[in-house]
Amino acid sequence: MPHLITGGARSGKSRHAETLALAHAGPVVYVATAALPTGDAEFAARIAHHRARRPAHWALVESDAALGACLKAQAGRDTLLLVDCLTLWLARFCAAECIDEAGFAHERAALLQALATLPGPALLVTNEIGWGVVPMGSVTRWFVDELGRLNQDVAACCERVTLVACGLPLVLKG
Repeated sequence: MPHLITGGARSGKSRHAETLALAHAGPVVYVATAALPTGDAEFAARIAHHRARRPAHWALVESDAALGACLKAQAGRDTLLLVDCLTLWLARFCAAECIDEAGFAHERAALLQALATLPGPALLVTNEIGWGVVPMGSVTRWFVDELGRLNQDVAACCERVTLVACGLPLVLKG
């Protein structure tokens, strides 16, 4: 029963996912996907802001590149998985000018397989970044293209898809 929640930067998509998770009667596992860059104080502040909003009783799991395996390990019939976010997970496969296409293809397939077999609910947050100009650099173009394809394939696996803009959810599917 996955639910994809997408939107632009600072659109309210994480807050919407957290609001849905607060209404869940069973346990919640927050699956963080970001790799913390060393020395990036602004990014660390963003993560601290997310942490401060979450209830203390939610479990926290920090996933590495093997997100599909992480979801399988944490899933339970009554457990809600809140994955924030697919965009930062994809970023794990881009380092400077080097793209790990084979690693991403493998882990992407594992993620899609895991989503198809989860025994309980999941909320997956992602960004909608392909509405602007075509990026100039090849790594950035790859990232935008792959996130768009990933979002489409995850949406196909999901029972529900919601676009959030200006903090307002718009149901696209389900």
